[in-house]
Amino acid sequence: MKALDFDWKPLVLVPVLALIALPLTGSFSTWLTLTVAGLAMGMIIFIIASGLTLIFGLMDVLNFGHGVFIALGAFVASSVLGGMGDWTGSQELWRNLVAVFPAMLVAMAVAGAVGLAFERFIVRPVYGQHLKQILITMGGMIIGEELIKVIWGPGQIPLPLPEGLRGSLLVGDAAISKYRILAVVIGAFVFGLLAWTLGRTKIGLLIRAGVQDREMVESLGYRIGRLFVGVFVLGSALAGLGGVMWGLFQQNLIPQMGAQVNVLIF
Repeated sequence: MKALDFDWKPLVLVPVLALIALPLTGSFSTWLTLTVAGLAMGMIIFIIASGLTLIFGLMDVLNFGHGVFIALGAFVASSVLGGMGDWTGSQELWRNLVAVFPAMLVAMAVAGAVGLAFERFIVRPVYGQHLKQILITMGGMIIGEELIKVIWGPGQIPLPLPEGLRGSLLVGDAAISKYRILAVVIGAFVFGLLAWTLGRTKIGLLIRAGVQDREMVESLGYRIGRLFVGVFVLGSALAGLGGVMWGLFQQNLIPQMGAQVNVLIF
């Protein structure tokens, strides 16, 4: 199977729509502020939804339990950042990033590990059975929410932005949130990495080949089942990353946040 030729045409809609909105806002500074804000929110939702898209698009699994990985990632990050108060309380941006990025990685690792168990014990018995997938993954999400309540409590907990990521940068007369700029950068990086991995690497080619003809790939000696498990783990990890970013955007967490975000991505 040849490398995937990515269709970049839909991405042209983003700048086109942004330019159409420019004369409607009546002010370049307002337009720039709103455009970056919209891109940031879109990138956060993209990161969360990309995990779900990988799981459904490549594995044909309706995972309504995706929300629990979103919430889990956010709560894990809150614990990590809570233990790095000297770093998050600094006005220096680099110290804040040294705290935020490890928190994101830990959240992804925990969400991915839980996703591995979720796939093994909850999803695997119902492969190919969409109705059962909906029911059992919804049940898994409810159980996950209750476990989060046991560990972190049932109430709302704060997840404040680090000091250096608060406030805005002035670009002319436009005030652009520092955190939203970071969200756009992280989202663009995740998008590029996923497109490259699925389209230009051997693992990506094998996964896409396995979707089209699993028996053929397995006859060549590749264990496509393990690759699909890896896809599920990656999708769960991306949900964890998106949960961290969503939590920092909202600056507070509740155990039901994953179910609420599920409404957006489905």
